[in-house]
Amino acid sequence: MNYNPENPLIIQSDLTVLVEVNSPRYEAARDRLVRFAELEKSPEHIHTYRVNPLSLWNAAAAGVTTEEIIATLETYGKYDIPQNVGVEIREAMSRYGKVYLDKEDDALILSSEDPLIILEICRHKTVQPYIEKRLDAHRISVLPLYRGHLKQALTRIGFPVKDRAGYLKGRTLKFRHRQIALSGNPFALRDYQHEAVDIFHAGGGPDGGSGTIVLPCGAGKTIVGMAAMNTLQCETLILTTNITASRQWKAELIDKTSLTADQIGEYSGERKEIRPVTIATYNILTYRKSREEDFPHFGIFNQGNWGLIIYDEVHLLPAPVFRFTAELQSRRRLGLTATLVREDGLETDVFSLI
Repeated sequence: MNYNPENPLIIQSDLTVLVEVNSPRYEAARDRLVRFAELEKSPEHIHTYRVNPLSLWNAAAAGVTTEEIIATLETYGKYDIPQNVGVEIREAMSRYGKVYLDKEDDALILSSEDPLIILEICRHKTVQPYIEKRLDAHRISVLPLYRGHLKQALTRIGFPVKDRAGYLKGRTLKFRHRQIALSGNPFALRDYQHEAVDIFHAGGGPDGGSGTIVLPCGAGKTIVGMAAMNTLQCETLILTTNITASRQWKAELIDKTSLTADQIGEYSGERKEIRPVTIATYNILTYRKSREEDFPHFGIFNQGNWGLIIYDEVHLLPAPVFRFTAELQSRRRLGLTATLVREDGLETDVFSLI
């Protein structure tokens, strides 16, 4: 068995990775590890990450290859990688990109180069309600209304969809970033913020336009959201955790962009404003008088011609909001968070719907 005491990673057969914080190679290893593993625990000396199918599919969606993942574990591992780890990583990564969703005229087409995958999908009871008809050995016609529901169901059975069906542009909203903020401070994006927006946008093609940006606290996730808005130049709905966060977003937008106060609406328990940029709280969206009634404020999703929906602190997104997000797959969607781990275990829905 090989042993390198300077390396910080200890890879275990259950796909957990222990990381020694005091190692001289810690920062380099961490920066590569976070691209395909989820942080679970971070005490002072040893951090624990977990590699799972969902973290690997997120990596694949961001362009990370299987070879890069294996190379990271081999380069920074203190010991040899357990044999099963490489096998499980390759198997999970191989499932991403096997199923595609495309738009043909007004129809949605689910396809795969492997006819056995299409056959398995057609036979699966959780997927059948969203299928219109099987066109041939490689293609299925899908009901457009169920674009998100289908992606949820397929992800849960281990076939994450590569959605290339594209998005509605939404109503145009022209504005610009300030070089000097109203506060008097110079304003410019950092390199990693530029990179995050570029990965999300993907040149405006069908491979971009939806996804979750994971950055640590204090790294400027709000700035990334603002930069995505600036790139798309469209009316935007921003969902936040509470009224304080909503007003912080509004203050940042006014300070660092040419947007004015009357272009930014607050949709909360106190105000119900629909503007070109509307900032709503999760609390108001999930309010209802009783459990038997509908959510009266979900209509906000259809009240504006949104070209982008931003989910701030997406790991706290209330489960009921997923229901409407499943029906908003034609709108560009950006999640922002410091962690993909959710207490309710709905990380799979974040992946498939956002």
